[in-house]
Amino acid sequence: MRILLAEDDENIGAHVAATLKDDGYQVDVLTDGPAIWEAGEEEGYDAIILDLGLPGLDGLSILRRWRKEKIDTPVLVLTARGSWMERVDGFDAGADDYLPKPFRAEELLARLRALLRRAGKRGDSTRQAGRFQVDEAGFRVTFDGQPLEVSPSEFRLIQLLVENKGRVLSPYEIAAHVQGRDDDASKNAVEAMIARIRKKTGSDAIETRRGFGYRLAE
Repeated sequence: MRILLAEDDENIGAHVAATLKDDGYQVDVLTDGPAIWEAGEEEGYDAIILDLGLPGLDGLSILRRWRKEKIDTPVLVLTARGSWMERVDGFDAGADDYLPKPFRAEELLARLRALLRRAGKRGDSTRQAGRFQVDEAGFRVTFDGQPLEVSPSEFRLIQLLVENKGRVLSPYEIAAHVQGRDDDASKNAVEAMIARIRKKTGSDAIETRRGFGYRLAE
């Protein structure tokens, strides 16, 4: 597996590259924004780990260009801890996941493996759980076989519930995935999204486990 590591901090870049190589990945480390943009377009990487604070061309601009040009390589965005707006902007730009700094090597590897597993299923990108079916490649949702109009945030929420069918997910866990933050305001936003989805589908489509969170009804 070939990984592009886009990180201009020499210490972080060296540490992450060594971690990835020890786990069996081939790693190219680039530090310059324009060079990273070109490599992501031309080199056919299996995944990209992208820092946002890059010289010459920032990470968000690079990511938006890749997605505009239909480059769907999985991208794990690295952000400063506490900078939840960067995480939200990263998701909106087309990031597949984010990892706040500082981070542990084990979590980086786990998130990368999850990205690669999802990417490996893109040939059959449809998943189903409960009464929902999610087309991850086409960003479409159906409910009881009928198309369901959802916002990008609602899509990510439903996708997360489908991927974790049978599990109860806390509002904070959902918020971290959907919005890139897990504070009280984001918890309230998750509750509002759940209410909107229920209004479109019926109140019994998503179960509430009081004191714990939400899961899809069987």
